[in-house]
Amino acid sequence: MHFLLRAATAARAVVNTRPPSTINPNRVYSVLSHHEHNRARVALLYQALDPPLIGGVRKPKKPGGYQDSGADIAFNLSNSTDIDVITPESVPDPTRDVGWCFPDTEEGILQAVDKGVTHLWANTILFASHPLQISRTLEKYQDAIRVVGQGPLVVEKYDDKQYVNDLLRQIGKFTMPKAWYIHAHDDVASQIIDVPYPIVAKPIRGRGSQGVKVCYSSDELTAHAQALLASSSSIILEEFLEGEEITITIMPPTESKLEYWSLPVVTRFNHDQGIAPYNGVVAVTANSRAIPQSELDQSYLQAAEECEEAAKILGVTAPIRIDARRFKDSKQSQFALFDVNMKPNMTGPGRPGRDDQASLTLIAASALGWDYQELLRRILDTSHPLRDLRALKPRQAS
Repeated sequence: MHFLLRAATAARAVVNTRPPSTINPNRVYSVLSHHEHNRARVALLYQALDPPLIGGVRKPKKPGGYQDSGADIAFNLSNSTDIDVITPESVPDPTRDVGWCFPDTEEGILQAVDKGVTHLWANTILFASHPLQISRTLEKYQDAIRVVGQGPLVVEKYDDKQYVNDLLRQIGKFTMPKAWYIHAHDDVASQIIDVPYPIVAKPIRGRGSQGVKVCYSSDELTAHAQALLASSSSIILEEFLEGEEITITIMPPTESKLEYWSLPVVTRFNHDQGIAPYNGVVAVTANSRAIPQSELDQSYLQAAEECEEAAKILGVTAPIRIDARRFKDSKQSQFALFDVNMKPNMTGPGRPGRDDQASLTLIAASALGWDYQELLRRILDTSHPLRDLRALKPRQAS
Protein backbone atom coordinates (compact mmCIF):
# COMPACT_ATOMS: atom_id res chain seq x y z
CA MET A 1 0.00 0.00 0.00
CA HIS A 2 1.25 3.48 -0.72
CA PHE A 3 0.17 6.96 0.16
CA LEU A 4 -0.98 9.50 -2.38
CA LEU A 5 -1.36 13.15 -1.54
CA ARG A 6 -4.03 14.57 -3.81
CA ALA A 7 -5.32 18.12 -3.82
CA ALA A 8 -9.06 18.69 -4.17
CA THR A 9 -8.73 22.47 -4.23
CA ALA A 10 -8.89 24.45 -7.45
CA ALA A 11 -5.75 25.96 -8.93
CA ARG A 12 -5.05 29.48 -7.70
CA ALA A 13 -4.47 32.55 -9.83
CA VAL A 14 -0.87 33.08 -10.85
CA VAL A 15 -0.73 36.52 -9.26
CA ASN A 16 -1.43 35.12 -5.77
CA THR A 17 2.02 34.79 -4.19
CA ARG A 18 0.87 33.17 -0.96
CA PRO A 19 -0.44 29.61 -1.30
CA PRO A 20 -2.79 27.99 1.25
CA SER A 21 -1.38 27.59 4.76
CA THR A 22 -3.27 24.42 5.62
CA ILE A 23 -4.00 21.11 3.93
CA ASN A 24 -7.52 20.91 2.52
CA PRO A 25 -9.42 18.38 4.70
CA ASN A 26 -11.04 16.98 1.57
CA ARG A 27 -7.65 15.84 0.26
CA VAL A 28 -7.44 12.09 0.62
CA TYR A 29 -4.89 9.34 0.32
CA SER A 30 -5.89 6.45 -1.89
CA VAL A 31 -4.40 3.32 -3.40
CA LEU A 32 -3.87 3.45 -7.15
CA SER A 33 -2.42 1.00 -9.63
CA HIS A 34 1.20 1.62 -10.53
CA HIS A 35 -0.01 1.79 -14.14
CA GLU A 36 -2.17 4.88 -13.54
CA HIS A 37 0.41 7.38 -14.75
CA ASN A 38 -1.76 9.89 -16.58
CA ARG A 39 -0.92 12.34 -13.79
CA ALA A 40 2.49 13.38 -12.56
CA ARG A 41 3.23 11.47 -9.35
CA VAL A 42 6.07 13.27 -7.61
CA ALA A 43 8.27 12.27 -4.67
CA LEU A 44 10.82 14.57 -3.06
CA LEU A 45 14.25 13.33 -2.00
CA TYR A 46 16.18 14.89 0.87
CA GLN A 47 19.86 14.69 1.77
CA ALA A 48 20.38 11.70 4.03
CA LEU A 49 23.78 10.69 2.62
CA ASP A 50 26.98 12.38 3.70
CA PRO A 51 28.79 13.95 0.74
CA PRO A 52 32.02 12.10 -0.04
CA LEU A 53 35.53 13.51 0.18
CA ILE A 54 36.38 14.70 -3.35
CA GLY A 55 39.93 15.84 -4.10
CA GLY A 56 40.58 16.37 -0.42
CA VAL A 57 37.51 18.59 -0.05
CA ARG A 58 34.12 17.69 1.43
CA LYS A 59 31.01 19.81 0.86
CA PRO A 60 29.35 20.41 4.24
CA LYS A 61 26.07 18.59 4.80
CA LYS A 62 23.11 20.82 5.54
CA PRO A 63 21.48 20.17 8.94
CA GLY A 64 18.14 18.57 8.20
CA GLY A 65 19.24 17.68 4.68
CA TYR A 66 17.00 20.23 2.90
CA GLN A 67 13.86 18.73 4.41
CA ASP A 68 12.58 22.27 5.03
CA SER A 69 12.53 23.19 1.34
CA GLY A 70 11.47 19.66 0.42
CA ALA A 71 8.42 19.99 2.65
CA ASP A 72 7.65 23.42 1.15
CA ILE A 73 7.84 21.99 -2.36
CA ALA A 74 5.78 18.90 -1.58
CA PHE A 75 3.09 20.85 0.30
CA ASN A 76 2.66 23.39 -2.49
CA LEU A 77 2.68 20.83 -5.30
CA SER A 78 0.02 18.90 -3.40
CA ASN A 79 -2.29 21.87 -3.92
CA SER A 80 -2.11 21.38 -7.69
CA THR A 81 -5.18 19.71 -9.11
CA ASP A 82 -3.24 17.64 -11.64
CA ILE A 83 -0.18 16.58 -9.59
CA ASP A 84 -0.06 13.79 -7.02
CA VAL A 85 2.58 14.05 -4.30
CA ILE A 86 3.81 10.76 -2.87
CA THR A 87 4.99 10.98 0.74
CA PRO A 88 6.51 8.47 3.18
CA GLU A 89 3.97 9.41 5.87
CA SER A 90 0.26 9.01 5.24
CA VAL A 91 -0.67 12.51 6.41
CA PRO A 92 2.47 14.63 6.85
CA ASP A 93 2.15 17.53 9.25
CA PRO A 94 2.53 20.91 7.48
CA THR A 95 4.00 22.43 10.66
CA ARG A 96 6.93 19.97 10.52
CA ASP A 97 9.66 19.40 7.95
CA VAL A 98 9.76 15.61 8.35
CA GLY A 99 7.42 13.16 6.67
CA TRP A 100 7.22 14.88 3.30
CA CYS A 101 10.38 13.56 1.61
CA PHE A 102 12.17 10.27 1.10
CA PRO A 103 15.86 9.89 2.03
CA ASP A 104 18.23 9.88 -0.94
CA THR A 105 19.66 6.50 0.04
CA GLU A 106 19.13 3.61 -2.37
CA GLU A 107 16.55 2.17 0.03
CA GLY A 108 14.72 5.50 0.28
CA ILE A 109 14.67 6.03 -3.48
CA LEU A 110 13.39 2.51 -4.10
CA GLN A 111 10.71 3.04 -1.47
CA ALA A 112 9.45 6.00 -3.48
CA VAL A 113 9.73 4.07 -6.74
CA ASP A 114 7.75 1.17 -5.29
CA LYS A 115 4.94 3.61 -4.55
CA GLY A 116 4.50 4.31 -8.24
CA VAL A 117 6.19 7.68 -8.74
CA THR A 118 6.72 9.10 -12.21
CA HIS A 119 9.01 11.91 -11.01
CA LEU A 120 11.77 12.13 -8.41
CA TRP A 121 12.67 15.66 -7.31
CA ALA A 122 16.31 15.47 -6.25
CA ASN A 123 16.28 18.17 -3.58
CA THR A 124 19.67 17.02 -2.38
CA ILE A 125 23.39 17.15 -3.15
CA LEU A 126 24.38 14.73 -5.90
CA PHE A 127 27.78 13.19 -6.67
CA ALA A 128 29.27 10.47 -8.85
CA SER A 129 28.72 7.65 -6.34
CA HIS A 130 25.16 8.69 -5.51
CA PRO A 131 22.52 5.93 -5.84
CA LEU A 132 20.75 7.90 -8.58
CA GLN A 133 23.91 7.38 -10.63
CA ILE A 134 25.15 3.92 -9.67
CA SER A 135 22.24 1.88 -8.29
CA ARG A 136 21.88 -1.30 -10.36
CA THR A 137 18.36 -1.82 -9.05
CA LEU A 138 17.27 1.52 -10.50
CA GLU A 139 18.41 0.55 -14.00
CA LYS A 140 15.08 -1.04 -14.91
CA TYR A 141 13.29 2.22 -14.02
CA GLN A 142 15.65 4.70 -15.67
CA ASP A 143 13.51 5.20 -18.79
CA ALA A 144 10.19 5.37 -16.95
CA ILE A 145 11.15 7.74 -14.13
CA ARG A 146 11.95 11.39 -14.69
CA VAL A 147 14.20 13.35 -12.34
CA VAL A 148 14.20 17.04 -11.47
CA GLY A 149 17.86 17.91 -10.99
CA GLN A 150 21.31 17.79 -12.52
CA GLY A 151 23.32 14.77 -13.63
CA PRO A 152 25.27 13.41 -10.62
CA LEU A 153 28.55 13.31 -12.59
CA VAL A 154 28.01 16.92 -13.59
CA VAL A 155 27.28 18.09 -10.04
CA GLU A 156 30.36 16.43 -8.58
CA LYS A 157 32.57 18.41 -10.95
CA TYR A 158 30.64 21.68 -10.99
CA ASP A 159 30.26 21.90 -7.21
CA ASP A 160 33.99 22.63 -7.30
CA LYS A 161 33.97 26.44 -7.52
CA GLN A 162 37.61 26.53 -8.59
CA TYR A 163 36.93 24.18 -11.50
CA VAL A 164 33.86 26.05 -12.75
CA ASN A 165 35.36 29.52 -12.43
CA ASP A 166 38.59 28.49 -14.13
CA LEU A 167 36.56 26.82 -16.91
CA LEU A 168 34.60 30.03 -17.53
CA ARG A 169 37.81 32.08 -17.47
CA GLN A 170 39.43 29.77 -20.04
CA ILE A 171 36.50 30.16 -22.41
CA GLY A 172 36.99 33.90 -22.24
CA LYS A 173 33.42 35.15 -22.73
CA PHE A 174 32.80 36.05 -19.11
CA THR A 175 33.56 38.91 -16.75
CA MET A 176 35.19 37.31 -13.71
CA PRO A 177 37.09 38.47 -10.61
CA LYS A 178 40.75 37.60 -10.18
CA ALA A 179 41.36 34.51 -8.03
CA TRP A 180 44.14 32.65 -6.25
CA TYR A 181 44.25 29.26 -4.54
CA ILE A 182 45.74 28.31 -1.19
CA HIS A 183 46.75 24.71 -0.46
CA ALA A 184 46.97 23.01 2.91
CA HIS A 185 50.27 21.30 2.18
CA ASP A 186 52.11 24.65 1.90
CA ASP A 187 52.69 27.37 4.45
CA VAL A 188 49.81 29.88 4.25
CA ALA A 189 51.99 32.95 4.81
CA SER A 190 54.22 32.08 1.85
CA GLN A 191 51.19 31.76 -0.44
CA ILE A 192 49.63 35.16 0.29
CA ILE A 193 52.61 37.47 -0.06
CA ASP A 194 51.36 39.31 -3.16
CA VAL A 195 47.58 39.19 -2.75
CA PRO A 196 45.68 42.51 -2.65
CA TYR A 197 43.49 43.61 0.26
CA PRO A 198 40.67 43.47 1.00
CA ILE A 199 40.28 39.94 -0.34
CA VAL A 200 37.61 37.25 -0.04
CA ALA A 201 38.55 33.80 1.30
CA LYS A 202 36.04 30.98 0.81
CA PRO A 203 35.69 27.19 0.56
CA ILE A 204 36.02 25.43 -2.79
CA ARG A 205 32.95 23.31 -2.07
CA GLY A 206 30.88 25.62 0.07
CA ARG A 207 27.22 26.05 0.91
CA GLY A 208 25.77 29.54 0.63
CA SER A 209 27.90 32.18 2.31
CA GLN A 210 29.07 29.89 5.08
CA GLY A 211 32.83 30.13 5.50
CA VAL A 212 33.03 33.18 3.22
CA LYS A 213 34.85 36.17 4.72
CA VAL A 214 36.32 39.48 3.58
CA CYS A 215 39.84 39.78 5.01
CA TYR A 216 41.57 43.15 5.35
CA SER A 217 45.08 42.12 6.44
CA SER A 218 47.53 39.26 6.13
CA ASP A 219 46.98 38.32 9.79
CA GLU A 220 43.21 38.14 9.31
CA LEU A 221 43.57 36.21 6.06
CA THR A 222 46.07 33.76 7.56
CA ALA A 223 43.79 33.01 10.51
CA HIS A 224 40.71 32.48 8.35
CA ALA A 225 42.60 30.45 5.75
CA GLN A 226 44.01 28.15 8.41
CA ALA A 227 40.52 27.64 9.85
CA LEU A 228 39.15 26.68 6.43
CA LEU A 229 42.13 24.48 5.59
CA ALA A 230 41.63 22.50 8.80
CA SER A 231 38.85 20.64 6.97
CA SER A 232 39.85 21.10 3.33
CA SER A 233 42.90 20.57 1.16
CA SER A 234 42.55 23.94 -0.59
CA ILE A 235 40.52 27.16 -0.60
CA ILE A 236 39.83 30.10 -2.93
CA LEU A 237 41.02 33.66 -2.56
CA GLU A 238 39.04 36.07 -4.69
CA GLU A 239 39.26 39.72 -5.61
CA PHE A 240 36.83 41.66 -3.41
CA LEU A 241 34.00 43.10 -5.48
CA GLU A 242 32.81 46.18 -3.61
CA GLY A 243 29.77 47.20 -5.65
CA GLU A 244 26.14 46.12 -5.96
CA GLU A 245 25.46 42.39 -5.74
CA ILE A 246 22.86 40.65 -7.89
CA THR A 247 21.77 37.08 -8.40
CA ILE A 248 20.26 35.57 -11.54
CA THR A 249 18.35 32.30 -11.87
CA ILE A 250 18.72 30.57 -15.24
CA MET A 251 16.07 28.13 -16.44
CA PRO A 252 17.13 25.24 -18.71
CA PRO A 253 15.45 24.39 -22.03
CA THR A 254 12.09 22.62 -21.97
CA GLU A 255 9.70 21.40 -24.65
CA SER A 256 7.92 24.76 -24.58
CA LYS A 257 11.10 26.91 -24.51
CA LEU A 258 14.11 25.48 -26.30
CA GLU A 259 16.85 27.72 -24.91
CA TYR A 260 18.39 28.81 -21.63
CA TRP A 261 16.77 31.94 -20.26
CA SER A 262 17.01 34.01 -17.11
CA LEU A 263 14.42 35.06 -14.59
CA PRO A 264 14.36 38.76 -13.59
CA VAL A 265 17.49 40.07 -11.88
CA VAL A 266 17.39 40.20 -8.07
CA THR A 267 19.52 42.75 -6.23
CA ARG A 268 20.97 42.06 -2.76
CA PHE A 269 21.50 44.64 0.01
CA ASN A 270 22.18 44.97 3.75
CA HIS A 271 25.39 42.94 3.58
CA ASP A 272 27.12 41.86 6.78
CA GLN A 273 30.83 42.75 6.76
CA GLY A 274 30.82 42.84 2.97
CA ILE A 275 29.06 39.47 2.46
CA ALA A 276 25.38 38.70 1.88
CA PRO A 277 24.34 36.78 5.02
CA TYR A 278 23.41 33.11 4.87
CA ASN A 279 19.67 32.71 4.30
CA GLY A 280 19.42 30.44 7.33
CA VAL A 281 20.39 33.45 9.46
CA VAL A 282 18.63 36.30 7.62
CA ALA A 283 15.66 35.59 5.34
CA VAL A 284 16.41 36.79 1.81
CA THR A 285 13.04 38.56 1.74
CA ALA A 286 14.65 41.06 4.16
CA ASN A 287 17.63 41.92 1.94
CA SER A 288 16.68 41.22 -1.69
CA ARG A 289 14.24 42.46 -4.32
CA ALA A 290 13.61 41.96 -8.01
CA ILE A 291 14.72 44.87 -10.17
CA PRO A 292 11.82 46.31 -12.20
CA GLN A 293 12.21 46.58 -15.95
CA SER A 294 12.33 50.38 -15.71
CA GLU A 295 15.56 50.24 -13.65
CA LEU A 296 17.49 47.85 -15.89
CA ASP A 297 20.48 49.24 -17.73
CA GLN A 298 23.00 47.60 -20.05
CA SER A 299 25.14 46.30 -17.17
CA TYR A 300 22.27 44.19 -15.83
CA LEU A 301 21.41 42.94 -19.31
CA GLN A 302 25.02 41.97 -19.98
CA ALA A 303 25.21 40.09 -16.67
CA ALA A 304 22.01 38.18 -17.52
CA GLU A 305 23.35 37.30 -20.98
CA GLU A 306 26.62 36.03 -19.49
CA CYS A 307 24.70 33.92 -16.97
CA GLU A 308 22.59 32.38 -19.72
CA GLU A 309 25.71 31.63 -21.74
CA ALA A 310 27.41 30.07 -18.69
CA ALA A 311 24.42 27.78 -18.12
CA LYS A 312 24.50 26.78 -21.79
CA ILE A 313 28.22 25.99 -21.67
CA LEU A 314 27.80 23.95 -18.49
CA GLY A 315 24.82 22.14 -20.04
CA VAL A 316 22.72 22.20 -16.88
CA THR A 317 19.37 20.41 -16.82
CA ALA A 318 17.68 22.17 -13.89
CA PRO A 319 17.62 25.79 -12.69
CA ILE A 320 20.90 27.20 -11.41
CA ARG A 321 21.60 30.56 -9.80
CA ILE A 322 24.65 32.69 -10.50
CA ASP A 323 25.80 35.50 -8.21
CA ALA A 324 27.48 38.60 -9.61
CA ARG A 325 28.76 41.87 -8.20
CA ARG A 326 30.04 45.15 -9.57
CA PHE A 327 33.80 45.68 -9.35
CA LYS A 328 33.25 49.14 -7.88
CA ASP A 329 30.46 50.85 -5.99
CA SER A 330 29.30 52.68 -9.08
CA LYS A 331 26.45 52.21 -11.57
CA GLN A 332 29.05 52.56 -14.31
CA SER A 333 30.98 49.51 -13.08
CA GLN A 334 30.53 46.10 -14.72
CA PHE A 335 29.22 43.03 -12.93
CA ALA A 336 31.59 40.07 -12.48
CA LEU A 337 30.24 36.53 -12.10
CA PHE A 338 31.67 35.03 -8.94
CA ASP A 339 29.57 32.03 -7.86
CA VAL A 340 27.66 29.34 -9.75
CA ASN A 341 25.13 27.60 -7.50
CA MET A 342 24.13 24.21 -8.91
CA LYS A 343 21.35 23.71 -6.35
CA PRO A 344 19.69 27.04 -5.56
CA ASN A 345 17.57 27.21 -2.44
CA MET A 346 13.92 26.56 -3.24
CA THR A 347 12.06 27.33 -0.02
CA GLY A 348 8.75 29.14 -0.18
CA PRO A 349 5.61 30.15 1.72
CA GLY A 350 2.50 28.06 2.26
CA ARG A 351 3.09 25.96 5.35
CA PRO A 352 2.38 27.58 8.73
CA GLY A 353 5.19 29.87 9.85
CA ARG A 354 6.84 29.97 6.41
CA ASP A 355 5.49 33.27 5.10
CA ASP A 356 8.94 34.93 4.94
CA GLN A 357 10.72 31.95 3.36
CA ALA A 358 10.56 32.92 -0.31
CA SER A 359 13.85 31.98 -1.98
CA LEU A 360 15.84 34.28 -4.26
CA THR A 361 14.51 32.29 -7.22
CA LEU A 362 10.92 32.80 -6.05
CA ILE A 363 11.52 36.54 -5.59
CA ALA A 364 12.63 36.62 -9.24
CA ALA A 365 9.71 34.47 -10.40
CA SER A 366 7.21 36.68 -8.58
CA ALA A 367 8.31 39.56 -10.80
CA LEU A 368 6.92 37.53 -13.72
CA GLY A 369 3.59 37.14 -11.94
CA TRP A 370 4.32 33.56 -10.88
CA ASP A 371 3.38 32.33 -7.43
CA TYR A 372 5.35 29.57 -5.69
CA GLN A 373 3.18 26.80 -7.08
CA GLU A 374 3.61 28.08 -10.63
CA LEU A 375 7.39 28.25 -10.21
CA LEU A 376 7.46 24.66 -8.97
CA ARG A 377 5.34 23.50 -11.90
CA ARG A 378 7.76 25.19 -14.30
CA ILE A 379 10.69 23.48 -12.60
CA LEU A 380 8.89 20.14 -12.76
CA ASP A 381 8.70 20.67 -16.53
CA THR A 382 12.53 20.64 -16.65
CA SER A 383 12.69 16.98 -15.58
CA HIS A 384 14.59 14.40 -17.64
CA PRO A 385 14.57 10.59 -17.76
CA LEU A 386 17.00 9.15 -15.22
CA ARG A 387 18.89 7.46 -18.06
CA ASP A 388 19.62 10.84 -19.66
CA LEU A 389 20.92 12.36 -16.42
CA ARG A 390 23.14 9.35 -15.77
CA ALA A 391 24.69 9.79 -19.22
CA LEU A 392 25.56 13.46 -18.75
CA LYS A 393 29.26 14.31 -18.43
CA PRO A 394 30.76 17.60 -17.23
CA ARG A 395 32.51 19.87 -19.67
CA GLN A 396 36.25 19.37 -19.42
CA ALA A 397 38.63 22.24 -18.80
CA SER A 398 41.58 22.46 -21.17
